[in-house]
Formats: sequence, C-alpha cells, structure tokens
Amino acid sequence: MEDIHRKAFLDEAFDLLLELETALLELEDAPEDHELVNRVFRAMHTLKGSGAMFGFDDIAQFTHEVETVFDRVRSGEAPVTKRLLDLTFEARDHVKLLLEHDGEDLSAFMPQADRILEGFRALNEGAPKPAPEEGRAVVQPTGEPEVSDGSTSVYRVRVKPGPGIYSTGNNPEFLLEDLKSLGSSMVFAHIEDIPPLRELDPQNCHMWWDVLLTTSSQESDIRDVFIFVEGECDYSIKTVEASGEAELKKLGEILVDRGDITPEGVTRALSGQKRLGAILSEAGLLPEKSVETALAEQGLIKERQEQKKGPDAASSLRVPAAKLDLLQDLVGELVIVQAQIKQLAPSLENPLMLTLAEELERLSDDIRDSTLAIRMLTIGSTFSTYRRLVRDLSTEMGKEIDLSTCGEDTELDKTVLDHLGDALIHLLRNSIDHGIETPAEREAAGKPRRGTILLSAEHSGGDVVIRVQDDGKGIDPDKVRRRAVERGLIGAGDELGLHETLELIFLPGFSTAQTVSSVSGRGVGMDVVKRVVNSMRGGIDIESKLGKGSIITIRLPLTLAIIDGLQVQVGEQSYVMPLASVEECLELDRSSMGTDARGRIINLRGEVVPYIYLREWFNLPSQGPVIEQVVVLRIEGARVGMVVDHVVGEHQTVIKSLGPAFRKLEGFSGATIQGDGTMSLILDVKRIVQLELDKKK
Repeated sequence: MEDIHRKAFLDEAFDLLLELETALLELEDAPEDHELVNRVFRAMHTLKGSGAMFGFDDIAQFTHEVETVFDRVRSGEAPVTKRLLDLTFEARDHVKLLLEHDGEDLSAFMPQADRILEGFRALNEGAPKPAPEEGRAVVQPTGEPEVSDGSTSVYRVRVKPGPGIYSTGNNPEFLLEDLKSLGSSMVFAHIEDIPPLRELDPQNCHMWWDVLLTTSSQESDIRDVFIFVEGECDYSIKTVEASGEAELKKLGEILVDRGDITPEGVTRALSGQKRLGAILSEAGLLPEKSVETALAEQGLIKERQEQKKGPDAASSLRVPAAKLDLLQDLVGELVIVQAQIKQLAPSLENPLMLTLAEELERLSDDIRDSTLAIRMLTIGSTFSTYRRLVRDLSTEMGKEIDLSTCGEDTELDKTVLDHLGDALIHLLRNSIDHGIETPAEREAAGKPRRGTILLSAEHSGGDVVIRVQDDGKGIDPDKVRRRAVERGLIGAGDELGLHETLELIFLPGFSTAQTVSSVSGRGVGMDVVKRVVNSMRGGIDIESKLGKGSIITIRLPLTLAIIDGLQVQVGEQSYVMPLASVEECLELDRSSMGTDARGRIINLRGEVVPYIYLREWFNLPSQGPVIEQVVVLRIEGARVGMVVDHVVGEHQTVIKSLGPAFRKLEGFSGATIQGDGTMSLILDVKRIVQLELDKKK
C-alpha cells in the first residue's frame, strides 16, 4: 500500500513541477500578477506537504525555504526579481532530480541544494521592499491573511473525514488547527454518528465538524488546507458573509443550506401553518391579486436561477499509458476480427448474420474512434515545456528571444507526441543558435533587438502540420553548399536547386557551426529530426529567405496505430497504401506504355505525372493484366503515380510492426492482417519514391 501511495505522489509531483514551471514563465512576463505568485506558492506548498507525508523529507525541507521566500512575495515584503526566478527555476530542476532518483543515494546532490538554498536565504534576508520608481515590480497583496484592513468574510466550512483517514497518516485535528490559523473561528463538533462502545472501531473517525471562520483570507487559501486529504475527506466551503454584505436568512434556509434538512422536511414541518400570502390576504392587508403577482415574480426568478446552473464539473481519471497501449492493441485485434466476419458473412447467405455483421462493424468503428480519442492529447502540453528551453538557451548565448505559440488545442496521438519531443527540441536549438542573431546584429540589420520564434500546429486533412518559424538571418545556400563539399557530402560539380541545397542540412554529419558547443556543431541534430519524422510516416520541408528567417514544416499522421488504407494487388500479393496520400485512381492500357524511362509518364488533365511500375520494383514478371491501374499519390507536394494490377478498395488498416528481422527492408512501413486472415505489407510510398529518385541520380 505504501508503494502505491508513493507512486501516486510521484505522478502528482511531476504534474506540480510542470505547473510550477509554467507559472514561473508567466510570472517572468507579468511579475505584478498576484495570482501567478499564488500559483507558485501553492505548488511549492503542496510539494512540501505531500513530500513530508510520503517520506520525501529531503524534498519537504528543500521546498520549505522556497515557500518561505514566496510567502514574503505574497505579502508584498519582497519583489519578483530575475534573481528570484532564476533560483526558483534551479530549485524546480533540483526537486525533479530528487524525484527521478527516488530510492537512490542523494548525497551527491546535496552541494547543489546547499548552493540554491544559500541564494534563497540571501533573498530572504535582503533589502527592504523597493520603491516603485526603482523599476522593479512589487506584488501587492490582495485578500491575504496578513492584511488587516478590516475587510473580512465569514465562511461556513464543513469537514467530514472519511472513516479510514487515520490509516493514510492524516489527522483531522491538524485540519482544524490550520483553519483556526486563518482567522477567528467557532468550531462545532458533531458526535451523533459515534456508535455504541461495543461497536466502536478506534481506528476509524466517527466525528465531523462545522467551522464558522471569520478571515481575510481567500477561499483558495481555505481549500489549500485540504490539499493533502483529497479523496480522504469530504469538505464544503460556503460564503456566509462577504465583506459585511450578506442577506439575513431564515432559520429554515440556513438548515437547508447546510444540508441538515431537506427542503421537503421544512415544508412538511410548516405544512400545518398557513402561507404568508393567505394570512395577509385574509387579514385584509393587501388584495389577493397582489399576492398572486408576487408569487409569479418569485417563480420566474427561481426558474431563471435554475437555468443558470451549469452542469457538474467533469471528473477525470489518471490512467497509466501502458493500459491505454494495451487497450489500443485489443481494439486493433477487434478491428481485424470484425473485418474477417464482414468478409465471411455474405457467403453464409444468412440475413441475420449479415445484420449482426453490420452492427458489429458499427460498434467496432465507435470503439475504435473512442479509444483513439482517449489517446489524443493537445499539443499545447508539449509546447509549454519549450518556453523554458528558449529562455535558458537564449540567456546562455546572450540573445533576446520570445517564443510564441499558436494552435495549442490541436490534438495528436500520445505516441506521436512522445516521439515528437526530441525533434522539436533540435529545431528550436537550431533556430536559437543559427537563426536568431544577437541584439547588436539585429539592430544593425534594422530589426528589433528581440527575436521571435513561432511554434504553431494545425490540422490539415488526416495530418497535423507543425511549423517552427523564426525571424532570424535565414539560411545562406552558398554557405550550406560549401560546407557540404568540405565534408564530402556532395561533389564540387554537383548541380543542386535551392530546395535541394537547403535539404542538405538534414544529412548526417552536416553542420555550419565553426566550433562545437553545448548546443550545436556535431552535425547530428537535424539528422535526428529527419529520422524521427520519417519513422512516424511524416514529412519535413524547409523554406528560408536570407535576412528574413526560416520556416521548417513537419507533417505527421494523427495516429500511428490505425489508418485508412487503399488495398491494391500486384501479382499474387496484396499491399496497402496510406489513403491520406491517395488522390485518385486511373486505368492504364498496358499497350500504350513506353519501354524506357522517358515513357513513364501520364497526361493527367494537362499535367505531366511520372509513375513507378511496381511489378518491376518488386522484380516480378513484367507480364501483367492488359488493363492496369495507376494510383495517383501526393508525395511531398508533388504528384506521383504507382502502377498496380488491381485496386481492391478501401481497407481499415491496423498497423503491425515488421520486427527487427525486417528492419533493413526498404519500401515498407509495416504489415496488417486482411479480412481473410492473410497478411498484407503496408507500402512506404514516400520511401519508394525517394529510392527511385536516387536510382536516377
């Protein structure tokens, strides 16, 4: 049980570190934002409390120092400075290091911790609060307990611990003490649920409490008291009076509001009494019509209030990624079995079987779509991690760079996102090191001192398009060509167009850096990007204008597990092409085909489209059917045809890995199981086209 709790804490702690980093980056842009300071403080406070609860004493003691400094910032006693933010970033990284080495000897990390803590202690003992004219942002407190301006509110806090709260290491008494520390309080203990002595279990909690708390703290501060007992304690916080403004409620309304009695119970108790309207009317104090209109007004207001009530907040559940992977694999097997049943059902000539097969197909499609939707994550969760990278690298290299993002709500499969991370890191490093100039160079070129990198994402058909764009100096094609010749990547007499020249930066070993640094110079970064993108059946393109900047575009499929494919036949074997790359299918009369390479073209409505004869590519006998078919594909923005014997039709393809034994097999990206149980290879159409181009060079 202890291991389960520690695992839960580790998962929560990594989420808190991500939240902490995001809040710090936003705080750097808006140091006067008090809510951002509170976000940082709450993250540190939660790490400290949860760490102490689950035995992470090193983390608890370390974060206590950071929390102390930010408590002074919350109260307006200390400013938000770059030194404070730098130290907090280092503290965040140190906590992450401690979490990643849980269970190991941490003595090697202690000197780093001492250095960081010395920096925080120096800040904590620093100079008094600076005046506004000194140019530093000082956070002014808003509604904090330390402010004694008479602006207080009264909250009703109901604390109902779960019976097993003691077994988790928590004590309700500490919760009450924390509430009392926020202001003056009145505590009422409820003992009506305590069983007779012979039935009492001393290990369970049988009491609960109502607390009337008068405080200048915000409701969020009260909720922080219960951070460590989420799921183990039911609690409610209601504002009874806000800053002296409150409506005096009737006794029945208060009892109902507290949940001590239902409105029906109050109604039954009052049913023996006459209603106020009837009493007033019978007493002749006002006409009956006035009572009727007042009741109508009351009913209308009540109806409008009901309409304004929003739906309950959606609950969420943390699920290990391995379980989602298993679910996806099972859904893939279900899709294969469903395809087999669909193919078998017509041969049985049973109407009921056909109906069931159609129903199974519908349910299978719904389950597939739902499963894939569960695995979809917004790419914004990945974008947010790169702001820190840009901040640190630009500072290290003496540059001023802003990272802008667009399309954070674009969704991608989790597996694609996991693979994409390294590629984007290399692209951003490349833009920071090679693209954006120093502030002096930018001013000399008539540009703003601060450079900009734009990271964007958008859906395009069945793909996601991700762009990394900078407003730097761009790529010099002459310099790229010279470096490629020096490194022996191309010959001195090779003729390359602009696009082909820019593509050289993706070759292994290529780099324009004159010296090797911690960021670049070894010629492996962009090569890694190309290989990662190709491994996900994606494409990458580059555009650049000298002096204006560069745009690198990555196009990726939404998911790597199940795709829509076009099943074709070449010889006796069937293959699958990704349907997202297919534009149309045409018939090709074999008697009209040319016999040399110059004849391998078709006229498609006035456009010349080259094609690849797959029978030759697979080394099959050249004699095929008289009427063959050409599948026209869109590859890297250009149209290319592939000649096949027959086009069978669309096929929902569950991608299976070929395994390490077939790793060097060119032209195939995987395999799938057909409805009749046979295997079909999935064609890597982009690689086939590239191999054909290489042959002609």
